[in-house]
Amino acid sequence: MDEKKCCCCEQNSENIENEGGCCSSKTTKRDEQELTRLVNRLSRIEGQIRGIKKMLESDAYCADILTQSSAAASALNSFNKDLLSCHIHHCVVRDIKLGKVEVVDELMDIVQKLMK
Repeated sequence: MDEKKCCCCEQNSENIENEGGCCSSKTTKRDEQELTRLVNRLSRIEGQIRGIKKMLESDAYCADILTQSSAAASALNSFNKDLLSCHIHHCVVRDIKLGKVEVVDELMDIVQKLMK
């Protein structure tokens, strides 16, 4: 029987229940400029994905679709780098100053997932 996993942190359901919720129970308050920048980037990526879907549906040449898919993947990687930078500069620094050094282990887990 497969364990049910959290969609965002991949913890199994037993850990989620024992810890009082999945990682989405944590929040980050972003300033308006950062939020706007990140949402705009995701909107552009979303548009790229819709374009790739239309290309596929209209029988576009495979190499052309792969080129666009690669560009979308690169854009998502750039988004991840930007968000990771924000996380390190704000959340990680704050938690270390508060003595919550376990945030370093969490950061290493995130980096490992991003490097897959």
